[in-house]
Amino acid sequence: MPTAPLPVVMVFAGLDPTGGAGLAADIEAIASMGAQAAPVATALTVQDSRHVVRFESVAAELILEQARAVLADLPVAAFKIGVIGSIANAHALQTLLAAYPEVPVVLDPVLAGGGGGTLAEGEMAAAVRELLLPLTTVATPNSEEARQLAPEASDLDGCARALLASGCELLLITGAHEQTAAVENRLYGNQRLLETFSWERLPFSYHGSGCTLASAIAGLLAQGLEPFTAIHEAQEYTFESLRHAHRPGMGQHLPNRFFWARGDEEEG
Repeated sequence: MPTAPLPVVMVFAGLDPTGGAGLAADIEAIASMGAQAAPVATALTVQDSRHVVRFESVAAELILEQARAVLADLPVAAFKIGVIGSIANAHALQTLLAAYPEVPVVLDPVLAGGGGGTLAEGEMAAAVRELLLPLTTVATPNSEEARQLAPEASDLDGCARALLASGCELLLITGAHEQTAAVENRLYGNQRLLETFSWERLPFSYHGSGCTLASAIAGLLAQGLEPFTAIHEAQEYTFESLRHAHRPGMGQHLPNRFFWARGDEEEG
């Protein structure tokens, strides 16, 4: 008996050769949500689990060719954007997304690697805010990225108001970089704070946590969940991925996005 096709999430992101972040992380998180990733490479990176050495953007024309070939063939149910690579790529993504206004968009505005090192051109923050936030369903910046995207704001609430005014529907500012006892992720919408999610602060530094969260949200939106439920469930999944993280190299821990496959969720 034939099975129903999996919902498809088209992912625009860079290739991280450690497998901890970028397209590899996106594919694992989306698969864990019961969806299929359609990965479109936006950049190639030279990095390890400690830091980014350099990156090279894929040409905007090639990004559009990759995406349009898939969109003509598969019913894409959500878009997820990570590393963009160049201002030209931001313009290309704006053009593409505007042609599919009914498809939800999850934007993880990656401006630097988790261990350090830039992953964006100098004016990328402005391009994200002006070109992509108006087309975004859920944006998931960490607190440092929120401040870069809204440098005129005096605090994170002000950053949120400025970014929501740019046009995104919902904004989840993650708080791992803040000096708080617990990690507080703050969800904003309708120009106000909607909810604060509090999570145990885990002991290590993690490579690919933002990719995991944003892609899990996209996978759940593709499954038809409404955004608030998707945001909540994706945080639970991301926390467990980090709780079961491992350290295969000399730098950050890598999330175990398949913790559920071995029944590791039963472990302490």
